[in-house]
Amino acid sequence: MTLHIPFDNSYSRLPDRFFTRLDPEPVAEPRLIAVNETLAAELGLTLPQDGAEIARVFSGTEVPEGATPIAQVYAGHQFGGWVPQLGDGRAVLLGEVVDGAGRRRDIQLKGSGRTPYSRMGDGRAWLGPVLREYLVSEAMHALGIPTTRALAAVATGETVLREAALPGAVLTRVAASHIRVGTFQFFAARQDKDALQALTDHAIARHYPGAEGPRGLLQAVIAAQAKLIAQWMGVGFIHGVMNTDNCAISGETIDYGPCAFMDTYAARRVFSSIDQFGRYAYANQPNIAIWNLAQLATALIPLMPDQDEAIEVFTEDVNAFPDLFNDHWGGILRAKIGLSTVEEGDIALAQALLTAMETGGADFTRTFRALSGPEPERARDEFTDRAQFDAWLPDWQARLAREDRSAADRIAAMQAVNPALIPRNHRIEEAIQAGVSGDYGPFFRLDAALKSPFDLAPADDDLARAPLEDEAVTRTFCGT
Repeated sequence: MTLHIPFDNSYSRLPDRFFTRLDPEPVAEPRLIAVNETLAAELGLTLPQDGAEIARVFSGTEVPEGATPIAQVYAGHQFGGWVPQLGDGRAVLLGEVVDGAGRRRDIQLKGSGRTPYSRMGDGRAWLGPVLREYLVSEAMHALGIPTTRALAAVATGETVLREAALPGAVLTRVAASHIRVGTFQFFAARQDKDALQALTDHAIARHYPGAEGPRGLLQAVIAAQAKLIAQWMGVGFIHGVMNTDNCAISGETIDYGPCAFMDTYAARRVFSSIDQFGRYAYANQPNIAIWNLAQLATALIPLMPDQDEAIEVFTEDVNAFPDLFNDHWGGILRAKIGLSTVEEGDIALAQALLTAMETGGADFTRTFRALSGPEPERARDEFTDRAQFDAWLPDWQARLAREDRSAADRIAAMQAVNPALIPRNHRIEEAIQAGVSGDYGPFFRLDAALKSPFDLAPADDDLARAPLEDEAVTRTFCGT
């Protein structure tokens, strides 16, 4: 085997009750769809020229030297309901590498077969969710938002049965780790203080080496999540399934299931087919982050010497989230409307634009991008009710007049934070449907364009177009 992965595994050295050791299940006819060569180089991987060998490894058909394959166990609250045992039901962690920047990274196969945590599932993934996560996670990286990454996508040559018979695939995912809030909940619920301490020590050493004890870890995770959720909302992203088992301790975006980027702005926008009551709606994401972090705090209480005091100080820490989030969100909103200085009414001005966009039926991404151009008045073309924009525009222009930088500098700064291109739902669906038919051209084209979201090539203008009425995707689905 010429594919070389410089494994340096640490999680698999934790006690065996943290995981189950097992190899991924081989597949019938592995065929490479895509491999992220830039990411592979960053990780220190040596890729062979032979795509067939890459496909065998990243489908789980061959286990590379140095791997210690495991399926991790965790618990979680799913839509607020407690599930005492979840775990990697269709994923196997091959191991870890330390990349060129000294960062420890997991390499995981997703869709690699049954594990003890599959809960009657087949452990497989079909092609659609694999292509979706590949495209959206790499787009998030290009947008500068912490995220898991896509290293490879492989077709399995097997059929996966869901509502219909669908082509199978495996995604190779890279993450800072796959430790979740639900991982802590699993051991806390079992009153396994030794395991909880070992997990805490591992998480601190791996992610937040400056943190002191359980409270330091909690504070670090709260800060990371406050920044992450603000970044999501700054690009109109809706995770769709913010269960505690999908909340990564590292502060990365993880588990792209029924996720979506908004087209027309609406604060209560929901895409997930299973989110019937809007628990994970766009504007509710900060509140859900607080709820998730409260569950982490609860899980960490047993490690504190004075648990009554721990409840008090942990409550203070979780209650600090809104201010942390608002600081990040305020900075993002100011940047999106081109403000480099701070005035008391800035956030209200930005929120007034969002309200006008919702009332006026404006596209989130295209409105902010148009506002970033040399003719910002063209943003009114995104409104079905243009009077909404016209009423807001004079207040913005008056505020810009009090800025101390040139229009050229403002435009450049705005275009650096307001993307021209996002992975729009209808374009992703086009890529998936073409892929199911054996044509990966739309997938490759979209992936290439999404690598430069702030600098759209004229040839890709159509990818930035809002969906027509018959193209709009209003519901997205989990990948199970």
